[in-house]
Amino acid sequence: MKPTRVLARALAHMWPFRGRFLTKLAIVLLGLVPVLLLPWPTKILIDHVIVGTPFGALPRPYPFFVRWFTDWLPEHDPMGILWWTVVAQGVLLVLVGAFGTTSPENSYADTSLASGGDTATTTENAANAGWSAHGGLVGLLETWFTMRLTQDLNHRFRCDLFARLLATPMPALADTQLGDAVYRVMYDTPAITNACYRLVLTPIVAPIGLALTAGAIELAFGDLPELILAALAFLPLSFLVTWPFVTALRRAATESRVAGARATAKLSEALARVPAIQGLDAGTGERQRFDRMSWAGFTSHRRMLLLGGGAALVATFAGFGLALYTFLHIADLVIAGRISVGDFALLFAYFAQVVFYVVELGTCWIRLQTSAAGLGRVFDALDAPAEHVPAAAVDAPVAPERIRFEQVGFDHAGAPVLCDVSCELRRGELVALVGPAGAGKTTFASLVPGFLVATAGRVLVDGRDVTELRAASLRARVGFVFQEPGLLQGTIADNIRLGDPDASDLEVRRAAMLAGADEFVRALPAGYATAVGRGGAKLSVGQRSRVAIARAFLRDAPILILDEPTAALDPASERRLVARLRELAPSRIVLVISHRLAIAQAADRVLVLEDGRLVEDGAPRDLLARPRGAYRRYVELQQLGTA
Repeated sequence: MKPTRVLARALAHMWPFRGRFLTKLAIVLLGLVPVLLLPWPTKILIDHVIVGTPFGALPRPYPFFVRWFTDWLPEHDPMGILWWTVVAQGVLLVLVGAFGTTSPENSYADTSLASGGDTATTTENAANAGWSAHGGLVGLLETWFTMRLTQDLNHRFRCDLFARLLATPMPALADTQLGDAVYRVMYDTPAITNACYRLVLTPIVAPIGLALTAGAIELAFGDLPELILAALAFLPLSFLVTWPFVTALRRAATESRVAGARATAKLSEALARVPAIQGLDAGTGERQRFDRMSWAGFTSHRRMLLLGGGAALVATFAGFGLALYTFLHIADLVIAGRISVGDFALLFAYFAQVVFYVVELGTCWIRLQTSAAGLGRVFDALDAPAEHVPAAAVDAPVAPERIRFEQVGFDHAGAPVLCDVSCELRRGELVALVGPAGAGKTTFASLVPGFLVATAGRVLVDGRDVTELRAASLRARVGFVFQEPGLLQGTIADNIRLGDPDASDLEVRRAAMLAGADEFVRALPAGYATAVGRGGAKLSVGQRSRVAIARAFLRDAPILILDEPTAALDPASERRLVARLRELAPSRIVLVISHRLAIAQAADRVLVLEDGRLVEDGAPRDLLARPRGAYRRYVELQQLGTA
């Protein structure tokens, strides 16, 4: 995506905060006024206290915006002039916290924490940036206002990306690296801060500040236009010397972020698979792979810094001649008596201000390149294909009666997974879906809530194609228990409540009892307040499975789909679960995928999938009576395996 397009989209995300950005702009513009006054107290002290020149003996008079103060000062002796000038400077110190004539002598406010050049700390500062060109009371208030604006903007932007990632279609989710997604949310999104402030403030503040400073020089030194021209020469110079670095810097910034995301992805993947790595004694190989990715991240970051430093170095050398010319020219004017010694400090301070404004304008585009790199990665994620929702989509039926598959097919990566599947799931029936591994059972179940979309045929809910239903309303009608329980960090109660965030403690416990989880939960020291750990690591596989089943039961959905719910259960727990499913089936559409005979034997109907095709559909007793039937063969193999 072109950087101009990226930055235009950043401004679109800023638009809801336009009123607060305009307030920030107004505050910054008002702050330009005291900046114009800051050099004058130093001139007064040099000319009339240190040198002792009378006010009427200067080579040129004071301009109108200073004369109101200097016309009053001649009544005082040098010591009085000193004290009143210090008082005036003190007022500026309290209000705007700035004094002196050069940038190092001017105080300012910001909320940045001490940090290095690493992505994590610089990103944290960018996401919470509060700053003001002033200190004092004005600076503190502006800094607080800016920090809240920065945080609100980043919060909205970060949450938008998080919500988009949560809506990633199931097929695309399999190709998504967790660490890369984390990097985009945490480290790429704060790039919007620098981009928006530079895009909104710099093109307006810098020209106005430049015009005000040039006007002040014109009023005080109208016969010395060469000083302003020398300062303005920095503008084309800044553009010319930095422009060759723009494309290379943007690419280097993108490579640095990609390399950092790869290392983060590798870290998250390895930490999630520590038991497997330890069990296979694969730690050395994983360490070497992470070593290469980590070092690549550091290398790309150095390359980006070298390019940025190179651009700054070239600009510094190019501008050194202009600065030297200005310094020598102002010194010659003092020696020739055309300006006073105090005017030397005043002119050089104003010259520095003009240079600051023109350099801000000239380098604005190149400074935006690192932000464009991060924002480009965010917008790529936001633009990733999302689930298609037709404009005429309607809500799913509140209590569906039947789900019909009509010649359904599904291909993955060009390979057929399901072929010409036709069947019907009816309310009041417990349907078991059986078949060998890889037969397409999970794919079949995933078509019902629209996690996957059939590439051929149709899936109908009460006669309405699932592609014509709003995905959120359809999934609200489905309680789905996946093979992987998918527990989140938190307590057992928190995880069960994912099925219904508003459920009471009594409802949570009732769902746990239905799933056969209440007994083991109450035996834990903290009961339902027990922390499950990352991914449920503090629970056994069977306990995690029962918590996931309780979550689905709490949802109380009219469609209940369970994928291998008894795989990790002992026989007694399995029998209890089957009994619960039989109790729930009369008021629901219930589909259970299982390799276990207990589920199939208790079902009203059995669907048998082989190689993606539905080969049998009927009552388990009827299917078992077929001498060479697929279900009979499946049962015989199960019995042989347990013999």
